[in-house]
Amino acid sequence: MENNSEKKIVCLINPLAANKRWKRRRKLRAELVKTLPGSCLDTPRTKEETVEMTRSICPSADLVVAVGGDGTIADVLQGIFESGRQDRVVFGVIPFGSGNAFRKSLGIPRNPFKAIKYILEGDIFTIDLLQIEDRVAAFASVGSTAAVTGEKLRHSIPGLFGHLLAARKLLFYKRTENILELSGAVDQEGRQYDQLTINSSFLDCVIGNSNYFGYSWLVAPQARLDDGFLDIILFEMPPLIYIFLFPFIYFGWMQRKLRHFKAKEVVIRGQGLEVQYNGEYLGSMDRVHIKVIPAAIRITGNRKKADRFLVNRADRADSRSKV
Repeated sequence: MENNSEKKIVCLINPLAANKRWKRRRKLRAELVKTLPGSCLDTPRTKEETVEMTRSICPSADLVVAVGGDGTIADVLQGIFESGRQDRVVFGVIPFGSGNAFRKSLGIPRNPFKAIKYILEGDIFTIDLLQIEDRVAAFASVGSTAAVTGEKLRHSIPGLFGHLLAARKLLFYKRTENILELSGAVDQEGRQYDQLTINSSFLDCVIGNSNYFGYSWLVAPQARLDDGFLDIILFEMPPLIYIFLFPFIYFGWMQRKLRHFKAKEVVIRGQGLEVQYNGEYLGSMDRVHIKVIPAAIRITGNRKKADRFLVNRADRADSRSKV
């Protein structure tokens, strides 16, 4: 592990994360602020203000830490990229939300106090990200899971119960014919294509570099954090079959039997495509453009636990460093 304590560290904390637990639990807040390295700033209420705050602190920071859930992570990442310092700033995560999908692929513990260890002494490695329209993210989806995300935000019931309540939207989701245009593609048989067009009436299309959705759902088991590709999985089944198979989908077992592609870039065309990124609802649109950002940012984490999702594994990195 590396010693990051000498770096200038700024922690951006979402006070509304985890159903406002940060605001309610004063003792937890005091202990965490005392333990967190560097300076601690509460993020503003809106996404735009959080992005702007991140952008403003990046020129004077070596390590920027997002303390919150996947939405906070998305906003802080966006601010880092808009500052133009993504090649100089190291990014860190302390989970304090309800879903916490991104931290799982990086081997970061769910407990925020245990996660601090990986800010101070964690491994630093480089990962890919994706750009969806004008947003930076680690994962995205088009279709039913995005529709559920939008429904959850509309009824504003937080946490797992809010997701379960919103999941009723899945039962009434109508599948329509969509077109996917892939660039720099590889299919599940390993065949390579400069351009590949696919027709699909998918229920859901998951695109990502990281492997998990919220609540430890292993949605993309074949994705790799640093292979330079988007990982694209098509769930081409009716809603009731999806619900019946969900235990197998949750643990990532079903995905190996589905149509699966790697690509540098994808354009999805359809009618009223519902889209989410990092658990944030992007909206309904007829065209979605997503591309990989290779070697996008350096991040702190637990490399041993993240190894199964990395191409450049720790043992290979160690052998290169000894040469």
